[in-house]
Amino acid sequence: MDLGRLEYLQALVTEFQVTDSTEAKEQVLANLANFAYDPGNYEYLRQLQVLDLFLDMLTEDNETLVEFAMGGLCNLCLDKTNKEYILEANGVEPIINCLSSSNEETVVSAVSTLMFLTTPRSRAQTTALPVVECMLRFSLSANRRLSNLASIFLQDYCTAPQVEEARNLSKHTAVGIPLPKD
Repeated sequence: MDLGRLEYLQALVTEFQVTDSTEAKEQVLANLANFAYDPGNYEYLRQLQVLDLFLDMLTEDNETLVEFAMGGLCNLCLDKTNKEYILEANGVEPIINCLSSSNEETVVSAVSTLMFLTTPRSRAQTTALPVVECMLRFSLSANRRLSNLASIFLQDYCTAPQVEEARNLSKHTAVGIPLPKD
């Protein structure tokens, strides 16, 4: 049974790599992101370098590919080994860049992923001043999902001095990160 699962996941990765169809790539990446939800697949997905595939897709122009890749990383990063891999692969920066997406699902997954990736070692990067400023802005959003998630991020992952510094800085600068479309 497990060998069948590995073979199936390998077939998906191969299809993603060889197809020229954007629609097929989107569908395969969505499937891989869904398989990333099951801890029973973590080892196979690492073996097939799907974490690298997801990280690579974060810089694509196709918003759908970015959305599914971000969702896949969000699903995978609860696992300690996957979390360490993403951090070691310098994955925080492209995840932070996804906060400026116009796609709500991408932004929600990026915020959640930053929460899951926050460790004592990574905290300086995941709660850097521009991220805290962005979360302050998101916390004021009319979008309840985004405002609630950003509020939790500020409360649980940031220190009071970090939030205050970001508030003071935001009063003097225009934050250029657009809110996602509803």
